[in-house]
Amino acid sequence: MNKDQVKGRVEEVKGKVKEAAGVILDDKGMEIEGNIQKNVGKVQSGLGDLKQDIEKK
Repeated sequence: MNKDQVKGRVEEVKGKVKEAAGVILDDKGMEIEGNIQKNVGKVQSGLGDLKQDIEKK
């Protein structure tokens, strides 16, 4: 795993937690922020996957 994959997955988990907390606390702002953070993490993780694939070739 490279740095982007690790950082992306960490951000994705943090976003999921924040999104769930927003739902529980009925805080739409926190829920949306968590959703955005989760999706940014997915993109960063995907970028890391792509970098790793390129390095293998």
